[in-house]
Amino acid sequence: MSSSILSASAKGATFLIGLQVASRALTFAVNQVVLRFLYPEILGLSAQLELFSISALYFARESLRVALQRQAHGTQAVINLSYLAVFFGVPLIYGLAILCLRSETLTVPYFIDALSLYCLATFLELLTEPAFSAVQQKLLYKIRAYAEGVATVSRCFGTCGSVFLASHFGLDVGVLPFAIGQLIYSLALLSVYTWKTWPIARRDGFSLLPMQIPSTREAPVILNHFSVPLLRLTGSLTLQSTFKYILTQGDSLLITSLASLADQGAYALASNYGGLVARMLFQPIEESSRNLFAKLCADIPPLPESTSEDDANNQKASLQQARKVLATTLHLYSLLSVFALTLGPTLAPLLLSLVAGSRWSSTEASSVLSTYCYYIPFLAINGVSEAFVAAVATSTQLYTQSLSMGFFFVLFAGSAWFFIAQLGWGGSGVVAANTVNMGLRIVWNLWFVKGWFAERRQEWQLRDVLPSITTVAAAPLVPYLLQLKPGGAYLGRFGVIGELVSAGLVAAPFVVYVLVCERAFLKECYYMLRPSSRASKPKKTQ
Repeated sequence: MSSSILSASAKGATFLIGLQVASRALTFAVNQVVLRFLYPEILGLSAQLELFSISALYFARESLRVALQRQAHGTQAVINLSYLAVFFGVPLIYGLAILCLRSETLTVPYFIDALSLYCLATFLELLTEPAFSAVQQKLLYKIRAYAEGVATVSRCFGTCGSVFLASHFGLDVGVLPFAIGQLIYSLALLSVYTWKTWPIARRDGFSLLPMQIPSTREAPVILNHFSVPLLRLTGSLTLQSTFKYILTQGDSLLITSLASLADQGAYALASNYGGLVARMLFQPIEESSRNLFAKLCADIPPLPESTSEDDANNQKASLQQARKVLATTLHLYSLLSVFALTLGPTLAPLLLSLVAGSRWSSTEASSVLSTYCYYIPFLAINGVSEAFVAAVATSTQLYTQSLSMGFFFVLFAGSAWFFIAQLGWGGSGVVAANTVNMGLRIVWNLWFVKGWFAERRQEWQLRDVLPSITTVAAAPLVPYLLQLKPGGAYLGRFGVIGELVSAGLVAAPFVVYVLVCERAFLKECYYMLRPSSRASKPKKTQ
């Protein structure tokens, strides 16, 4: 059972990673064209509108999504509850739109029109929740990948086409192209989800519309439609989700309130490029891992001292599977962190200059992007460890986590004030403050993970997720070698391309060195995801 769940989860993560890589590559290519027609002020304003949409969607559906992954009492119960996201989302959209209208950006051309389109797009995206919940419940990741892929491609062409048309006719349409692209994205997402899930609903006997469900002793129902256990879990997750949002989106909130539109645009560009890895790789793994951990571990209680060895063995397989997946994922992230910390700060500004041009590389975006490389490891480790907590923690433990996040927010705000107001780091100060926030959350998450496994007689050690000593020992030499710029006398005449080649002369051997040092672990990862390969491997004869 656990191996089939792991296989489905691995396939799901593969689909989502493939989706993210393809869609982000297309978005990246289109954005390079769009950036030639825009100024930092417009990009900064588009970041504000995106924050509006993200905020409305997050508060309307995040706690519901986590609850539906953890406790599912049938597909119809999940679909019924997903309509609460639409119910709560409408007043959220309206309230946040009123706040946006009170800002000082009304002088930007077509701002009100763009905000109206974002409101409509956000509402349409909430209407996809019933189909999304059914797809998640049945592990139909291919449908999700297809729907989000089509929607992303449509948004790219909608945004890019609007910019080209406005430029051709000499119109200053402000941020309107981004709003048009977002509306097209939502329409495509809703259309594809409905098209793909409606036949499955007819085949499996459930409806994408709300329907009455039977009430049982184990899963009582309120108003003939909503599962009481799911509602209770959603309520307990709401406070935790609120704190998580404030801490996760704290950088956007800070930069919006403290910086000019030009600085916001520079920071938005740097964080978008810096977050490419997070969105392409970390986010799909986090989502599929949360689903996997919930299915493997959510119903396993702590073992009292008097528990027999036979009873302990009954739950050992799922626990060992979850522990191994968590440790393996964190170990892979630690290897990626080595590359981010050693190679990223040098390569990031060069790549920014190459892809965005001198208009952007001469802004604060270059230094912010270098700083962001130090933040990526914290972002990765927190994502998967927090996915485990969200999947297995009780309501009481989630409440404790929420209180801890409140304390972390105070430290986050204090560090942000120190880095930005006192040291004058600007956008880099926001990244540094967010790193403090993520570090505190990681400490809490790993403390919880260790205690959770200990209560179930499973040992979880931090050393299992760290790179080998030989890998770590060579890492400090890499930044020093990059500063020497091998071949610089000859390659310097080729400008940015020459600098990238010079850095590659150091980076390529280091990557090969790490792969060699970690070859045993990487081979074990391959066999874990494809156990049939190990089984079919011929045994050596004596």
